[in-house]
Amino acid sequence: MKVTIKYLLLVLSCYFTTFLISCKGNQIANLNRLIESRKSPHPESWALLNDQEDSHNSPVYVGSQKGMMQSDKINALPGQPEGVDFDQYAGYVMVDPIADRALFYYFVESPQNSSDKPLVLWLNGGPGCSSLGYGAMLELGPFRVNKDGKTLYRNEYAWNKVANVIFLESPAGVGFSYSNDSSDYTKVGDKRTTKDSYVFLINWLERFPQYKRRDFFITGESYAGHYVPQLAYYILSRNKNTNQTVINLKGIAIGNAWIDDAICMKGMFDYLWTHALNSDETNEGINKYCNFVSEDSVSKKGDGDDNTIQCGKYLSQGFREMGFIDLYDIYAPQCNLSAIKPGSNGNIMNFDPCSGFHVKSYLNLAKVQAAFHAKATKWSGCSSVGWTDSPMSVLPEIRNLSREIRVWIYSGDTDGRVPVTSSRYAIKTLELPVETAWRPWYSNSEVGGYVVGYKGVVFTTVRGAGHTVPSYQPERALTMITSFLHGKLPPDVSPF
Repeated sequence: MKVTIKYLLLVLSCYFTTFLISCKGNQIANLNRLIESRKSPHPESWALLNDQEDSHNSPVYVGSQKGMMQSDKINALPGQPEGVDFDQYAGYVMVDPIADRALFYYFVESPQNSSDKPLVLWLNGGPGCSSLGYGAMLELGPFRVNKDGKTLYRNEYAWNKVANVIFLESPAGVGFSYSNDSSDYTKVGDKRTTKDSYVFLINWLERFPQYKRRDFFITGESYAGHYVPQLAYYILSRNKNTNQTVINLKGIAIGNAWIDDAICMKGMFDYLWTHALNSDETNEGINKYCNFVSEDSVSKKGDGDDNTIQCGKYLSQGFREMGFIDLYDIYAPQCNLSAIKPGSNGNIMNFDPCSGFHVKSYLNLAKVQAAFHAKATKWSGCSSVGWTDSPMSVLPEIRNLSREIRVWIYSGDTDGRVPVTSSRYAIKTLELPVETAWRPWYSNSEVGGYVVGYKGVVFTTVRGAGHTVPSYQPERALTMITSFLHGKLPPDVSPF
């Protein structure tokens, strides 16, 4: 009996169900459930199935968008600070009128020279987690939620300083996005998420026609390591074979990205050992009995049941040794709701581990949902949508994209769940020549991280950042994404 990737994720899921209760726990649970129930066995299946099922030249649904930009404009969000100097919009874009399936978005323009700034789409992963609740309200959006769960404070390092940013809740069933066909919540996967996101963009650009010719970039993190390259691949394919709007896609950037099952698993366990979270004995046992590189097996010593038992034994031992920590940021404190002081406000440079609870409280206020033009609902950060297709790897798409557009992969270096080691191993399989050697880069006169430029792909770390990079290091994240948008490596400027 071989030890399969599914078995590894079952062990992993049991560990997190028992020990992890942070606001990000649902993201881990969603990813584990997905990989346990894989339907697509081969790395190439996603692109091949899309080519087979979609001619990429048939028209997609485009509805009338007359007057909808104006109706989506937000006058003010409840509890927002004074002096807001940019326009913000939110609402629904219909992607399937037969199923009555619509995706919710939040859009923030740049406060200065928005007409000269690029357009950026941000996607959170899961799969099934909200880009509004995480990306916009916890990471790179213009506001964060105070501890009272009712008021907001400014993020001075928001990405709309350098771009106009769309946060998309996708697929239907996530956040405020919905469908009146209940089967849409159980029969969604990578392919539908990609196609619905494309239909969203085509219709959104009709609603905001001033952005049709704007340079466009797709960014995201975690399981968006699937969403982002898949959507980019689909856009480029449709651009070549459609009479509809050509999307001016220039590049993608994915952070702490889940892009290959086996490589990401191996990278995680190597990271745990190299960061003193596992013993030498456990590391040696995992290396002896488990092989994460093989597509269909992690067993290294034949097919015997003993290998299954030994591999599982050392994996479970490794989780016990790690203890009760936040694997998304191995050095971060845990959330302690009882320690929150009434009336205390947030600090953008000191990430609050309880932020997820504050966001959930805020987004479930009736007046907040009304201000966002959202249907009244019980909002949650992650949804248990059923997932019907997901390839084990998107490295084939990344390889193809690197030949046509800008591709950046970045990693917060204190994330243990999809760590820097996983990203480095994944890039290594592409066998790309190095064009710019590994070096430090700087932000505010400090080392912000490290960068290496390959032919077609840039890899950069963000020092001191966890899984949700802009949450922990907002200033460094802004420096990094500004460089990406400008097509330049992060600054090599030493203070000495």
